[in-house]
Amino acid sequence: MTDPREHIQLRNPWHLLATGFGSGLSPIVPGTMGTVAAIPFYMLMTQLPFTVYLAITFIAAIIGITICQKTSDDMQVHDHGSIVWDEFVGFWITMAIAPALSWEWVLTGFILFRFFDMIKPWPISWLDKHVHGGFGIMVDDVLAGFMAMISLWGVGHWLGW
Repeated sequence: MTDPREHIQLRNPWHLLATGFGSGLSPIVPGTMGTVAAIPFYMLMTQLPFTVYLAITFIAAIIGITICQKTSDDMQVHDHGSIVWDEFVGFWITMAIAPALSWEWVLTGFILFRFFDMIKPWPISWLDKHVHGGFGIMVDDVLAGFMAMISLWGVGHWLGW
């Protein structure tokens, strides 16, 4: 049996984006590596006006449906672990409410997003099992991002950040 990652060609822009610029090809915890790779982009995006940050995140989510679908089709596997564009978008959603660029906010947002993405509490687990295709790959991480964002706001409020 062949490894579906053998179908990935980083020269292909869909594959390059879907794998988070290659971060999702990590042999260990590719989703976590994809989220780590999203951090520098987040740091750049925070320099932009908030409305531009939101627009980029929204466009990335919409285009992500196609990015993930095309790469999934090429790999012939639904939602292979090396597809991490959804982690990029989910993390950017999580961090949308962070009032400052600081290691505390980034680390807390990272941990919360990874928690919701890995544990998949309801309704994330339901979406993960019942919604397929590129939309299915994206939607559970988008919802995990929103749940982590709300939790991040609560943690920041509770700790007085």
